Amino acid sequence: MSGEGEGETLEYTPTWVVAAVCTVIVALSLAVERLLHYCGIFLRRKNQKPLYEALQKIKEELMLLGFISLLLTVSQNFIAKICVPENVVNDMLPCKLSEKKTEEGLKSNSTTSHFQSFFPGTISGTVRRLLAETSEANLGYCAKKDKVPLLSVEAIHHLHIFIFVLAIVHVTFCVLTILFGGAKIRQWKHWENEIANNLCDTEQVLKKKFTHVQQHTFIKEHFLGFGKNSALRVWLNSFFKQFYASVTKSDYITLRLGFIMTHTKGNPKFNFHKYMVRALEDDFKTVVGISWYLWIFVVIFLLLNINGWHTYFWIAFIPLILLLAVGTKLEHIINQLAYEVAEKHVAIEGELVVKPSDDHFWFHRPAFVHLLIHFILFQNAFEIAFFFWIWVQYGFDSCIMGQVKYIVPRLIIGVFIQVLCSYSTLPLYAIVSQMGSSFKKAVFEEHVQVGLTGWAEKVKKKRGLKGAGEGSREASSHVPGGGLQLGRLKGLKEAGEGSAQSSSHEGSTLGKNASAPVPPEAEP
Repeated sequence: MSGEGEGETLEYTPTWVVAAVCTVIVALSLAVERLLHYCGIFLRRKNQKPLYEALQKIKEELMLLGFISLLLTVSQNFIAKICVPENVVNDMLPCKLSEKKTEEGLKSNSTTSHFQSFFPGTISGTVRRLLAETSEANLGYCAKKDKVPLLSVEAIHHLHIFIFVLAIVHVTFCVLTILFGGAKIRQWKHWENEIANNLCDTEQVLKKKFTHVQQHTFIKEHFLGFGKNSALRVWLNSFFKQFYASVTKSDYITLRLGFIMTHTKGNPKFNFHKYMVRALEDDFKTVVGISWYLWIFVVIFLLLNINGWHTYFWIAFIPLILLLAVGTKLEHIINQLAYEVAEKHVAIEGELVVKPSDDHFWFHRPAFVHLLIHFILFQNAFEIAFFFWIWVQYGFDSCIMGQVKYIVPRLIIGVFIQVLCSYSTLPLYAIVSQMGSSFKKAVFEEHVQVGLTGWAEKVKKKRGLKGAGEGSREASSHVPGGGLQLGRLKGLKEAGEGSAQSSSHEGSTLGKNASAPVPPEAEP
């Protein structure tokens, strides 16, 4: 028999216990695997390829978690036997060392008092010697060397649980954000249907129209006049507008028309709403993942979680500040588009048209906003996951949890970020991110994307066989993000026949970013 509280090895454990535990673990694992499998089948039947790929991304994260779990389990005994002097591990602690000694002293005193109450006089002295001998016999590997383990087995186990909880909470929060944000975006569909019905009205289409810019609803909502204080007023308006009516009907109609007149001018009936939803689903594939730089953030936080610093409290303001900055910037881009028109025109023939441009975005990169939203969602999930992990693992009164005055604001901030990101920032991103100089590959239907990809691969192979020459250099031109080199409609036809002239400079770039008009065959 082993010491009290340690249990037995498999050599002395009943076989029915081992079999029962294995059955439960395997059954739960298979149930989860089958659930994900049937979810994938359902999404494929519904032609939801982006969501299916997001599900595959979740499976990849689960596989990574499984590998981390296996690595921690296999190496825990090795790590626990790395012995260091006690003074090495007495600095940068999440809790005060005096609190630990106090707890240990209370336990020791309670044990001694317990035995003294039952064994008075000389018998208690004998018991104390027996206890001392027993504790010496049960000393750990490092304690026998008058050292301490670098990381105990129990600490490794707790860290193991935290990583698992973090990943689960992150995926859950991302799914909730997409579901709630998607519900808000789907409310815009009736605006798209209304526009499509108006385009079917021949008299309305042929009727000449003159628009007084200052009287247009879009300009009234976003143009606050000129002057030295106008810039400040525009930024303040952008900040507060994200909390109410972040995207209005006039915003949707104007931004939609600006996108169509820039990228799909030959197709005024282009279904902008459908394209926008597909583009958002494509972005969701990367949001649910935990990238390497996010893991670096986790490591930095664990390093700085030192007693007295209240890192877990101050770090909660980072996603809040970033979220407010992103929402303000997206609203400001809409204001900038309005100002560009108001500054140049008093009245125009036809509808008011804005000009999308990458210059309105940070670093001239619309994708940078997507990166920030990914980081915001992860960091907020990290805050919530850390709170619940501490609560379950160590209790609400743990020194790591901190005082109530630090706990309540963290929870309020976390809920606020989740709600604001779902109902305001994400819908704003979905439409404003289309106001760049180029469009995304989601502008094409899935079967068109597959066909263009296959065509590009065939052309690439044929040109590769030809070797050197000017044509070979043009064919090997690189497009970031796995883009495709597309010709015009005539070029597409000639490429199928193997013509080498399909690589002419008339080609336009498509991939994650493309800027050419959409061919009629690729209409959503």
